[in-house]
Amino acid sequence: MSINALMLSASRVGDSVYLTHTVELIRPLTQPGQQWLFIPYAGVSVSYDEYLTKVQTALAPLPITISCIHQFADPKQAIQDAAGILVGGGNTFQLLNELYRYDLVHLVREKVQNGMPYVGWSAGSNITGTSIRTTNDMPIVEPPSFTALSILPFQLNPHYTNYQMPGHNGETRAQRLLEFTIVDPLTPVIGIQEGSALWRQGDKLTLIGDQTAYLFHGKQQEVEIAANSDLSEYLK
Repeated sequence: MSINALMLSASRVGDSVYLTHTVELIRPLTQPGQQWLFIPYAGVSVSYDEYLTKVQTALAPLPITISCIHQFADPKQAIQDAAGILVGGGNTFQLLNELYRYDLVHLVREKVQNGMPYVGWSAGSNITGTSIRTTNDMPIVEPPSFTALSILPFQLNPHYTNYQMPGHNGETRAQRLLEFTIVDPLTPVIGIQEGSALWRQGDKLTLIGDQTAYLFHGKQQEVEIAANSDLSEYLK
């Protein structure tokens, strides 16, 4: 089997209701009657029970049932038994730290590489790259490693925007990603805007949604990638 992974930039577009814009994007990865597993570890300011309910409510139109990894005594077995994995947003450092704490990084990577469908949004998309070095989040905890799932062989930056508030003198997102490419000129970064996603199907990678994405790679800075582009070359 081959990788079938959907990396959503965000849980909302503008003022839309939570996850509603994602339902039809997720649907092709599902099959009726499947039991999917939600991983809520990025949720720091919400209880896992509340987070699960929020996700179950939003994704109710899908033909699947969703349980949460914290409901199981053995997280590894829960992943083994699941038909698919959903990983929510929040703090990327906390998410990866918890995955390492329960020794799940290698297992999730292996299951996804062997065909288990994966859907992540925000932090859940951040961890699909080679590392979390291009997350937007504050490092509120220190994971054992920044090495992530490597579902994508490059860096991902969800919620991409280069907007700078008037009067704000901090670095823009593009400046931060420039810094990354200076210290690591060999690794591409793709920034995806809210409302868009990357969908990997085996050796095919597609930018989906109606938003432009942006490439940062060595001396190439904020190069526009048209909506619906085939990005399979970045899997090589």
